[in-house]
Amino acid sequence: MFRSAFSTATVGINASVRSFATQANQAKSSIHLASLADNAGAVSQRIRLGRGPGSGKGKTAGRGHKGQKARSGNGQPVPWFEGGQTPLVKRLPKRGFFNQHGKEYQEVNLDRLQHWIVSGRIDASKPITMKDLLDSRCIHKIEDGVKILSVGAEQFNIPITIEVSRASQKAIEAIEKAGGTVSLRYFNAIGLRALIHPEKFTKTPKAAAPIRKEDIKYYSQERAQVTV
Repeated sequence: MFRSAFSTATVGINASVRSFATQANQAKSSIHLASLADNAGAVSQRIRLGRGPGSGKGKTAGRGHKGQKARSGNGQPVPWFEGGQTPLVKRLPKRGFFNQHGKEYQEVNLDRLQHWIVSGRIDASKPITMKDLLDSRCIHKIEDGVKILSVGAEQFNIPITIEVSRASQKAIEAIEKAGGTVSLRYFNAIGLRALIHPEKFTKTPKAAAPIRKEDIKYYSQERAQVTV
């Protein structure tokens, strides 16, 4: 009887000890301000260069001995550098030039424009703008504007009202002969952006006037309509 009571008391003490240890482990594993830390390996100490031989990166600081990459301030050579000899880009002659003031106009011929109208892709009963040409995929982009050319002028017979950046004289005559009108309007970069994406503007910007002599001369002709 005594032995049975002793064993029962021992079991109770062990259970209490285990319960206390469990509570201690739970308290230790709980997250609180004193236990916040980065995950193991998430943060590494930076390499300190030139701080003595004990660091492993002293003396030459990982740059090796001499050479171009051991110097400070030289940086990397340009991609066409050939070790000091005359590079290929200088040995070959140059042809032509790049016009910084040149314009890239998307060209649309009258036969293509008429085909788009006949197939119902463009509504000729209302004024046609460059945005209409772009939305109908008659052109695929607008860089500096749209220019109407005269291919198919002999067969063009649809009266239209169209507004573009430029047009050839023969194309203008063909459209006017068919009973239509052509408005040539100058657009700067922000004007073209407002025309193509009006949803990006809370207020439509004021139309710009040409500033280059060639543009002023071209858009000041009687057939051109410039809105300032």
